[in-house]
Amino acid sequence: MLAEVGLAALALAFGAATYAVIAALWGALRHREAFIISARNAALLVFPLTLGASLALLIALMTAQYQIAYVWQVTNPNTPDFYRFTALWGSQSGSLLFWNLLMSGFSFVALLINWNSNRRLMPWFIVYTMAVSAFFLGLSLLLENPFARIWIMPDGSVAQTVFIPAGAEGPSAVRLAATARGLNPLLRHFGMIIHPPLLYLGFVSFVIPFAFAMSALASGDLSTNWIKAARRWALIAWLFLSLGLLLGGRWAYDVLGWGGYWGWDPVENAAFIPWLIGTAFLHSVMIQEKRGMLKVWNMFLIIFTFSAVIFGTFATRSGLIDSVHSFAQSSIGGAMFLFWAAVTLVSVGLTLWRWNRGELRSEHGFAGLASRETLFVLNNVVFVALALAIFWGSFGAPILSELVFNTDISLGASYFTQVTAPLFAAMYILMGIAPLSAWGAGSAKRLGRAMVVPFGLTLIALLLIGIAGTRGGGALFAYGIVMLSGFVALYEIGRSGAARARATGENIVQATIALFGRNRRRYGGFIVHLGITVIGLGVIGSTLFQAETQQTLRPGEALQFQDYSMTFQGIDAGQIAEDGRFMDIANLTLARNGAQVASLRPRHDIYPSTEGQQGMTMIIPGSYSTLENDFYVLFVAGQADGSATFKVYINPLINLIWWGGLILIVGTLISAWPAESAPASVRERRRAKPTAAGVVA
Repeated sequence: MLAEVGLAALALAFGAATYAVIAALWGALRHREAFIISARNAALLVFPLTLGASLALLIALMTAQYQIAYVWQVTNPNTPDFYRFTALWGSQSGSLLFWNLLMSGFSFVALLINWNSNRRLMPWFIVYTMAVSAFFLGLSLLLENPFARIWIMPDGSVAQTVFIPAGAEGPSAVRLAATARGLNPLLRHFGMIIHPPLLYLGFVSFVIPFAFAMSALASGDLSTNWIKAARRWALIAWLFLSLGLLLGGRWAYDVLGWGGYWGWDPVENAAFIPWLIGTAFLHSVMIQEKRGMLKVWNMFLIIFTFSAVIFGTFATRSGLIDSVHSFAQSSIGGAMFLFWAAVTLVSVGLTLWRWNRGELRSEHGFAGLASRETLFVLNNVVFVALALAIFWGSFGAPILSELVFNTDISLGASYFTQVTAPLFAAMYILMGIAPLSAWGAGSAKRLGRAMVVPFGLTLIALLLIGIAGTRGGGALFAYGIVMLSGFVALYEIGRSGAARARATGENIVQATIALFGRNRRRYGGFIVHLGITVIGLGVIGSTLFQAETQQTLRPGEALQFQDYSMTFQGIDAGQIAEDGRFMDIANLTLARNGAQVASLRPRHDIYPSTEGQQGMTMIIPGSYSTLENDFYVLFVAGQADGSATFKVYINPLINLIWWGGLILIVGTLISAWPAESAPASVRERRRAKPTAAGVVA
């Protein structure tokens, strides 16, 4: 019954999305309001229908309806309820349905919020959002249906189909339960439970700013209306994508057991590329809002951000790339490739058409190299260059070598490190300089004066780092350019707060808080820059100064490494967890400078083979974390005589990456938070006092 309910809801959602596209297109072209209203109503139905289908599948997962093939593939009788719930996005067809749920939800909310304020854009907004929804719903309905069931054919073979084949019958519930596979062990981690939904949220929410941009092109409303409607959605999408990337790094660090958090895996890069282009877009639209410039460039940035989202989805779901993160080869690859190509070509063509008609002309030119718009554009170039370099290493070179030379190659981490390091350095330098420049005409002399305090603070910090023992010109240079951007952010917040305090008589704390309330976008952006700075410091420390060693110990023996002493106490073998896996756990005590600081229990998680799925052994690390570093230990192997081999990493400053992520989240939330509308009397007073307003803005 649940399969029939879910299938019906999915089919109705697909029908509603398809009808909304046709009705909105006809209404927009023929100026028929009745058709536009009808399209809106149909579009609003897609979300509750998709929600109904998702709930049907979720109930099937929670109640162990193993006759549904998806439930049989991702759960078994030992699966805890928490993992039954998260299995909704644990494999291809379920995750596609979840993707549809999130996309329809964003479209539903955006349509309700913007219906009155952006009325001219709404018909085309419906066309674009519902066309994307119809495509992905079609994939779920026709190619990756999560409600397909398991049938026993007359010849004894097993089929997985939506409808019962002639002469087939359902297998016994006992047999299905005994052979159910269960969730992939790699996904049984809290970080991986949260990581995919956040990435999906980031991916699908980029459809909203993309749809607004395309609606502006299609309708001819090429003012800043579409930017005002799209900017906050783009910021929300960027936040979710940032969180997804950070949690993916944490999952890799905690589960994959190789001592790091980022391995330039193609699937990681598939999410990082739209993040980079989306970051460029968020900076670039400020130039269009302030100066009426870069209209074509901004269109291309949002188009290629969304194009990168679709390509990344295609790459990870089609079998194009082989990764621990990716889905198996699937029949949806060809359809997704055609959709990606069509969306990109149509969008680029529409932009070029408007550009050729002269409707995307810039209202101002560049005033000089030291102007803020020029520096922002240079930063944009760096972001795009990073995206292109990573795309080439992840997809371009491997695909080209396969097509042209019939050779399977992959560019390793050394390629990405060598190519991206100078670009990241340029990004941090520009991130430090650009906020100190002025819109319009800017001078190098004025910019130099503004740099004196942040540059001085950076030199003092580098001196302290050197005294603390850090050596090497490359490391100090890297720390310097990263810290400069952070000191610029702090300096701008402090300077503006002090100026407001002098102008208003408020104390410095009140004045600074008032700054954030008055201009959340600017000062929230500075907090984001602080977060990126802290992340950069963590990356430098953990990359340049990571230390490792490996040693075999007998019970009672200790490993000495830097100022740590790790003593091996023995192994608890054959422990059985709630979900049926076996665990071999090494018991360790850790001391630092002679004082015991932690007990560590690195382990092997051993998942037995099931029908249709091979067994798997996972090496789960143990770690002791401080702000200074992580002591990270892997239980490599146990020996018959009771000894064990351990691999130990000391990762300096690695926790700054996670703390920087939290700061980034706070800054993004401040920037995205709706500004309070000032009463008319307050607005009049502000206009009457331009000098004070100029001081505290």
